[in-house]
Amino acid sequence: MLARKAKVRIDTERMTLRLPQHSDFRNWVALRDASRAFLQPWEPKWSDDHLSRKAFSNRVYWAERSIKGDTGLPVFLVRRDDNALLGAITLDNIRRGPAQSGTIGYWIGAPYARAGYMREAIEAVTHYAFARLDLSRIEAACLPENAASRGVLEKAGFKYEGVAQAYLQINNRWRNHVLYSALRSDRRGRTDIGLA
Repeated sequence: MLARKAKVRIDTERMTLRLPQHSDFRNWVALRDASRAFLQPWEPKWSDDHLSRKAFSNRVYWAERSIKGDTGLPVFLVRRDDNALLGAITLDNIRRGPAQSGTIGYWIGAPYARAGYMREAIEAVTHYAFARLDLSRIEAACLPENAASRGVLEKAGFKYEGVAQAYLQINNRWRNHVLYSALRSDRRGRTDIGLA
């Protein structure tokens, strides 16, 4: 079972979602660096070695351990037409037993934003989590002012649940985050909330 899990591949209409590989280093650095101003307002502060080969190798090894340990599903978004790296999505903090839940986080490179790729990835990972990993609940959190992230979660079927105070440090400041979830058997109906 672990050998099969270590070769995770999820195909969507336009992309292949797969584990990061050491050979992705140059494309990952180029995309992250070119998207720095686009990404940094929404992410924890980058370490001084964030774009180093060592940090990337650690990321690859962590991804492999996460899959083998059944604690996460960290995948890169690769466009099939041209093999371009678009971004990444991670289903992390997988909790088994009575919880059967996990948390997603994601980023998309600036050149590929607002083209529907992340919605496609969120829907695919959510389906995989429910159908293949037998999870019951997927959670997500984002900054209240991140209208794009809130919008993609809502379009992917996630429902607003509330606000978590001082949830994560973003640029060295503890920031509140809005919480969303998707349930395998969701009977909550549509939740209409403003993006303000």
